[in-house]
Amino acid sequence: MSSPLPSTAILGTGSMGGAILSGLRRPEVSVEGVRVTTRTDASAAALRAQGVEARAVEHDSGANAWAVEGARVVVLGVKPAQITGLLAEIAPALAPDALVVSVAAGVTTAAMEAEVPNPVVRAMPNTPSLIGRGVTGLSAGARADRGELALATALFRTVGTVIELPEAQIDALSTISGSGPAYVFLLIEELTRAAQAQGFDDDIARLMVQQTFLGASLLLEATGDDPEELRRRVTSPKGTTERAIAVLQEAELAELFTRATDAALARARELAAGA
Repeated sequence: MSSPLPSTAILGTGSMGGAILSGLRRPEVSVEGVRVTTRTDASAAALRAQGVEARAVEHDSGANAWAVEGARVVVLGVKPAQITGLLAEIAPALAPDALVVSVAAGVTTAAMEAEVPNPVVRAMPNTPSLIGRGVTGLSAGARADRGELALATALFRTVGTVIELPEAQIDALSTISGSGPAYVFLLIEELTRAAQAQGFDDDIARLMVQQTFLGASLLLEATGDDPEELRRRVTSPKGTTERAIAVLQEAELAELFTRATDAALARARELAAGA
């Protein structure tokens, strides 16, 4: 049995902070203690009803300091524009050895290190973390050692797969795994419209398409085969799938996806620069 995760504070329980909290509360995960802060009293009360130690910042100016007191890991789950202000707020209450982890896009480890003397790690999870099937990129700041990066890795493994990489690559990762679910959902939307154009009722079109995407993904995972090989097996010579694939390839999908991810990367860099 693995060692329990140390005491953890989660400041902000929106989609990503909430996903991490859910991961820490899974039955097979052991953690020494969790404290969280939320924006509203109602959301804090709802969490307390589930057995979570929670306070709201709505009417409690000391809530964040309370949460980080004695915590070994502090997760910043607030919006990017709030990160530096939050760090300045909690700096006096942070334990000297506390690891600070941010899930905010565009906020560099250097920007966080300018606010606190603690080791920091930058994380880029994606939305499937909400169901424990996420992909999270992790980049260590200048003061974080291998042990602290391993601690952050253990934390995010509670919500899926973890990839450690240099910070110079984390914005590029955000264009693939971070934005990737949106690309998949867009493909599902468009294939559903195509099914409707073929005369299928809306409910049947959605069922066919969603289950096809889900089944194909599970088949890819179960076999471990290359997707090109799996595609080949479906594509009989001179058959209907071959004809459809030929039309799709006329759209130069490889070049289109490169352009799309390049555009996302350019925007990520604009956001990092405050644009």
